Formats: sequence, C-alpha cells, structure tokens
Amino acid sequence: MSDQSKTSAPKPRARRVTWLILSAGILIGILFWGGFNTAMEATNTEQFCISCHEMKVNVYQEYTDTIHYTNRTGVRATCPDCHVPKDWVHKIVRKIQASNELYHHFKGDVDTPEKFEAQRIRLAQNVWRTMKATDSRECRNCHDFESMNYNKQESRSSQSHQDAEDAGLTCIDCHKGIAHQLPMEYDPEQDAPGQSIFYSVRD
Repeated sequence: MSDQSKTSAPKPRARRVTWLILSAGILIGILFWGGFNTAMEATNTEQFCISCHEMKVNVYQEYTDTIHYTNRTGVRATCPDCHVPKDWVHKIVRKIQASNELYHHFKGDVDTPEKFEAQRIRLAQNVWRTMKATDSRECRNCHDFESMNYNKQESRSSQSHQDAEDAGLTCIDCHKGIAHQLPMEYDPEQDAPGQSIFYSVRD
C-alpha cells in the first residue's frame, strides 16, 4: 500500500468521533423535539386555556351552559377543539398568533368583565373572520355536511343545512354564538341577510 493511500484513508479514531457527533446530534434532536411537542400539547388543554383569569370568568362560564360542554352523548368539545387546528403547520401558526393574546393578558386589557365586554365584538369578529377564512376547519373536525343524515334532523335544521351546503356557506355563517354569548352590538340581519338560524347562549 502506498503512502498516499494510507494518508487518504480515514483513521478509525476520526470515524468514531464522527459517529459520536452524529449520534449526539440525533439524540439532542429527539430530546428537543420531544420537549417541544410536550410543551405544545401542555398548552393545548382546556385547563391551560382557563388558567388565564380572563377566560375562566368570561367565555368559559358561558361555554359551560352550552351543548358543547354537556350533552346526552357525553362528547365534549373543549377550547382547543374549536380554537386550535389539529394539523401541525396550522397549529404552529395559531400558537404564534396566541403570543399576542399573552401580551394583552399581561397588559391587563381584558382582565375584568367590564373590559372584556367592551372588547367582545372586536374579539368575536376576529374569531369569526378566521373561521370563515378556514371554512370552519375546526368545526368540521366533528361536523361535516357529507356526514350529516338530513332525514334524522328536525325539518328546519335539515332544510337549513341543505340550503347552506347548496349556497356554499360554512358553519360560522349561521352558528355564531353557539358556544359563547353574542356581543350586544351584533345584528344578525346586518351580518348575513336571509340567514335564519343564529343559536346563542343569550337566546
């Protein structure tokens, strides 16, 4: 074997160091990803959502009086079911957007029922706008036109759902206020003329 081939061949020690660095990188990556995912899921629970005073004394109390909280089947839709996307990319985007909510939490912008009520219409419109833009994506995790059996619905609901499907409407077009009170300033006729179903915990 020539001197040149001896020097060009990787030494056993260099190979071991390379494998150690590579293995350490993989292990650190797994630990980081596991920690990141654990943190994501910990912030994706109802208990985390209502750990903020603003949520617990306002919208959470309203939600406990709705069919999404308690019903004949025992299936509960929690805060993240309706407000956090399930797929990873959209979930990350939503978590980043939530940092703005933390800013207002620490600033105390809605820390009393009076302050919250003053902002309710703006906050509700933000959520409605997002739901409209995503074709009520989170609602459709449980509800979907294709899965509905119109024959088992009450006649009014059945007809309204069929009309909504034909018109290309999405859940939030007709079901504002289904889990939280509608703002006092909200006018359903001005928002969606001709739509007759508006469920609200105020009704």
